[in-house]
Amino acid sequence: MKLNQPVNTIKGIGDELENDLNSLGIHTIKDMLEYFPYRYEDNELSNLEDVKHGDSVTLEGQVQNTPNVRYYGGKKSKLTARILVGRILINAVIFNRAFLKKSLTPGKTVTISGKWDQHRMTVTVDNIELSSFSNDRAIKPIYSLKEGIYQKQFRRFIESALLIGIDDMEELLPGFIQKKYKLYSKREAIQAIHFPKNHTQLKQARRRIVYEELLLFQLKMQALRKFERENSKGTAKQFSHEELKKMVGLLPFELTVSQHNVLKEILTDLRSPYRMNRLLQGDVGSGKTVIAAITLYAAVLAGYQGALMVPTEILAEQHMESLQQLLASHNISIALLTSSVKGKRREDILSRLKAGDIQIIVGTHSLIQEDVNFHHLGLVITDEQHRFGVNQRRALKSKGLSPDVLFMTATPIPRTLAITAFGDMDISAITELPAGRKPIETYWVKDSMLERVYGFLNKEIAAGRQAYVICPLIEESDKLDVQNVIDVHEEIVHHFPDFKVGLMHGRLTNEEKETVMRQFSENNIQILVSTTVVEVGVNVPNASLMIIYDAERFGLAQLHQLRGRVGRGSSQSYCILIANPKSEEGKERMRVMTETNDGFLLSEKDLKIRGPGDFFGQKQSGIPQFKVADLVHDYRALEVARDDAKQFIESESFWTEPAFEKLRHYLSNEEFIKGEKLD
Repeated sequence: MKLNQPVNTIKGIGDELENDLNSLGIHTIKDMLEYFPYRYEDNELSNLEDVKHGDSVTLEGQVQNTPNVRYYGGKKSKLTARILVGRILINAVIFNRAFLKKSLTPGKTVTISGKWDQHRMTVTVDNIELSSFSNDRAIKPIYSLKEGIYQKQFRRFIESALLIGIDDMEELLPGFIQKKYKLYSKREAIQAIHFPKNHTQLKQARRRIVYEELLLFQLKMQALRKFERENSKGTAKQFSHEELKKMVGLLPFELTVSQHNVLKEILTDLRSPYRMNRLLQGDVGSGKTVIAAITLYAAVLAGYQGALMVPTEILAEQHMESLQQLLASHNISIALLTSSVKGKRREDILSRLKAGDIQIIVGTHSLIQEDVNFHHLGLVITDEQHRFGVNQRRALKSKGLSPDVLFMTATPIPRTLAITAFGDMDISAITELPAGRKPIETYWVKDSMLERVYGFLNKEIAAGRQAYVICPLIEESDKLDVQNVIDVHEEIVHHFPDFKVGLMHGRLTNEEKETVMRQFSENNIQILVSTTVVEVGVNVPNASLMIIYDAERFGLAQLHQLRGRVGRGSSQSYCILIANPKSEEGKERMRVMTETNDGFLLSEKDLKIRGPGDFFGQKQSGIPQFKVADLVHDYRALEVARDDAKQFIESESFWTEPAFEKLRHYLSNEEFIKGEKLD
């Protein structure tokens, strides 16, 4: 097959160039054809008399001098050349391409593209052609290339690759799908995404490739779900609906409509013969713990044990307390297992757990230690699941015979990311706060208003309430981070000599952090100065004020998580953002924070501002890298692809009819069906 031929089949690619192309992931003709442009330039010359400061320009001119090259910061370089464009002499500045000096000889005609600085009469060059302007194509593709490979040269390679391999390009999509969405064929799309004749053609090529990328990914996800369900038979749990109704009726508050809907989805999962694999999203304070309590009670009614795993000891203790209150009148045996539980007390819990005398166990990662055995584990709930590694979550699941699994998170995940990163799970979301909850009032102030902020802080503490003061974590240096917190801590101690001020940061041991948080939750500390380590933390209903220094350094999701530490009691709560953002993006984040308390709305805005890669951080591998598709801009295509994939995988025809043969073949080559399943 011509597509599998090595790239050195193309004329002009020798050993050195082949190595350079290999380093970009281009090994075959197919790789070359699927190495798409990252942007395009309209291929027409700019008239310097018409362009404005900051515009992108394309200019043709003659080099007037031997370029000057300056090196800085090690290997970085700045090349400056004088170029005569018509009768106007301009500067061309080219960064990190010092090797061009040899080619840019006086009198040489060049074509440059880049950003125009009207004041300095300078173009900061993105792209340079060592020749006259050529209007052979209206839209010019620009590729992400490494030093030593030129745009013009690479476009020539693409042309050769198209001649060699385009006829062998396999069509994966069934004809009826292409017809339904009026999509280009694969060959048309590949040809047009590299060399579009006009913007309409480019749009259609991109539309076809985006849909295919997202459909293939969603097919894997939906096939994985089907595979998981069929190969991990759960146990259909039979429990008394009346008993459960009675328990909900005895709660000291009414469930919201959203909580009722979520509960219905979870209870349906428990009754089904398939193992539950569900993610429960709910904003801070939306009432996920109550849902967890009702779900655990349902499992106990069905004759099973339930486990609730949380990231910290103090959180485990608070969940334990909540469960004891919520299930007080139901004669349920609940125990707590953390690293603090030692000796005879631990042995007693382990033997009762194994015998089945303990029906619900709450704990930290202590629950997954080897000597922890259950009598009949039927339900595992993990709170703040992203704080546990895949192996830790899997270890707890393995303690039972296909127990139902519910993951809970207070991090509102945008819909597109939820569909993508957790596509193999069912997703439920609590989208409203319980009745009577007062929205947190959020204010954005400048540094100059610090004295007024301190005055307000004094007023809240004097009224018997508590406050958090958060300083940003400066990533370049842990020492700087701690120093920053220590400085603020000293300042607060100096300002408020009559109150107890606590200090917390990432350099403390887990035991030290637990001690500080316990003192704060018991009101032995009135003001807690901390880095973001309190982000996912404990419930301190008496804390009514959150002050965040340098708030512009944080993303919206993180600011919202921090704000959610207050507003848990009956008092009106406040969040004060101290920020002097320089960028429009920073100002926009501050404005959005003061306008809404809706975590889901904030997460969508955050995704648009920061992009999907930064939303979960580098450690999250749940977000795939697509070649063309963009999860923010292509969210409608993602939803269509997800719905189509779901329908295909669940239909008999997908697994039997010739129209789907190529897609079936694609799936059968994917490792997840043969090997390790995703967690």
